[in-house]
Amino acid sequence: MPQSLLRYTNILSIVGDLIRVHVPNLAEGNAQANYGDLALIEQDGQTYSMAQIIKIDHEEVSLQVFAGTKGLSTGASVCFLGQPMKTTYSPNILGRIFNGAGEPIDGGPALEQDPKVEIDGPSVNPVRRVLASRMVRTNVPMIDVFNTLVESQKIPIFSVAGEPYNRFLARIAIQAEADVVVFGGMGLIFDDYHFFRTTFEEAGVSARTVMFTNLASDPTVERLLTPDMALAVAEHFAVEESKKVLVLLTDMTSYADAMKEIGVAMDKIPANRGYMGDLYSQLARRYEKACDYKGAGSVTILAVTTMPGNDVTHPVPDNTGYITEGQFYLHEGHLDPFGSLSRLKQMVQGKETREDHPAIMNTMIRFYSDSVNAAQKQAMAFELSSYDLKTIKFGKLFKKRFMSLDAAMSLEEALDKCWETMAECFGPEETLMKQSLLEKYWPNPEQLAVEEASEAAAEA
Repeated sequence: MPQSLLRYTNILSIVGDLIRVHVPNLAEGNAQANYGDLALIEQDGQTYSMAQIIKIDHEEVSLQVFAGTKGLSTGASVCFLGQPMKTTYSPNILGRIFNGAGEPIDGGPALEQDPKVEIDGPSVNPVRRVLASRMVRTNVPMIDVFNTLVESQKIPIFSVAGEPYNRFLARIAIQAEADVVVFGGMGLIFDDYHFFRTTFEEAGVSARTVMFTNLASDPTVERLLTPDMALAVAEHFAVEESKKVLVLLTDMTSYADAMKEIGVAMDKIPANRGYMGDLYSQLARRYEKACDYKGAGSVTILAVTTMPGNDVTHPVPDNTGYITEGQFYLHEGHLDPFGSLSRLKQMVQGKETREDHPAIMNTMIRFYSDSVNAAQKQAMAFELSSYDLKTIKFGKLFKKRFMSLDAAMSLEEALDKCWETMAECFGPEETLMKQSLLEKYWPNPEQLAVEEASEAAAEA
C-alpha cells in the first residue's frame, strides 16, 4: 500500500467518528488527499485506525475514522495513502465472513495477498445492460407465483420491527437458484449475525456465500461501507466469472440512519425528518448496481427496508419506492399479496414459465380478494351467499398453503397446488379461465381426493 512520508498533526476537531485536519497548501497538490481516498491515523507512534476522506474544504479535510474516535486525541497524526477503499476479491472469499472494514472475522486464514478491488465505483453503462428476461427461482410461492423475482431486479422487502424479515431473507439465501449469494448486514445485533452464520452453515450453502457484517456495536462508519463492499464483490463475480449473483442486504434503513448521523456530524442541513437531501441519490447509487450484463452474469438485489411505525411515507421507504421495481410487503408474518408487487414479473410469466402462470396468478388473487371481503361481511354479521362461503374456505387454504413463510415448493409444484386449491372450493366455470387451460390443468376428482387424503394424513 503506497504511503506518503508526510504526517499532518493539526487536527482541528473530533466530532463523533469524524475528525477535521488542517492540510496546508492542499491546492498545490503537495498532499495526496482526494475525496474517497484512505488515510492512516497514528497516535503515540502506533497505528490507530484507517479513515476515509469524505469532505475537502479549502485546506480542511474531514475523515471518517473506521475504528471510531474513542480515545483519540488532537495530538494524533494523519497520513494520506493516495488510494480509495478496496475490498478483497478472489475465489478464496467464498464461504468467508468479513466485517464492515473488509477484514475477515471468521477465524480463517488471512487474505492480505489476495487481489483487491475498489468499492463504490460507477454504475454500469446502460448500453451494456441486457433487458431482464430470466427468472430467479426462490421456491417461495408468494414470490415465484405471485410476484416473480427477475434477474437484475432491485426490490426491497418493506417490513416493520418485530417481523421475521431476517428469517425470511435467510430462507431466500438458502433456496434461491443463484451461483453466488453475497450478504450484507448493517447494524445487526449479535443474535441476528449468529443466526445468519449458523443457518448458512447448517444448510450447507456457505461454500457459495460471502458475508459482510456490521454489528450494532461496530463503528457507524463501517455501516456505510458494508453495502458497497458487497456490491463490488457481486459485480466482479458477475462480470469476470459470469455468475448469477444474488445480493441480500439488511437493513437499508439502518444504512440511511448512519448517513444521517454522519451528515449531522458534518453540519449538513437536513431535508426531511433529519435525513440529508442526497438520501435519494445515495440509495439509487447502490440499487443501480443491479444489472444483467451483456455476455456475462447478473446481479440481483433484494434488500430489507424497515418502516418506523409502519409508515410507508417515511423518507427511506418513500425514496426507495421511486428507485426499485416493486416491493415485497412483509406484514403480520406473511408476504401480503396486496401490498407486494414485482413490476418485472410480466417479463417471464408465461414466457419462461408455464403457460398457465399468468392466469393462475390473477385468478388466485381475485378469489383471495373476495375471501377478504366475505370475511369482513361475516364479522359484521351480514348474510353470506354460497359463493361467500366458498371464498372464505379458499382464503383459509390460501393463507395456509401459500402465504406462510415456511411454505417451500418449486414453481411447478406451486402452480399445481393452486389448481388443486381452486378445485377444492370452486367449479371450473367460476374461475372464468380459458377453456383450453381448464381442460389441460383442472384436477380430476380422483386426483383431488388423493391429494386431500394425503394432506389430511400429513396433518394428523
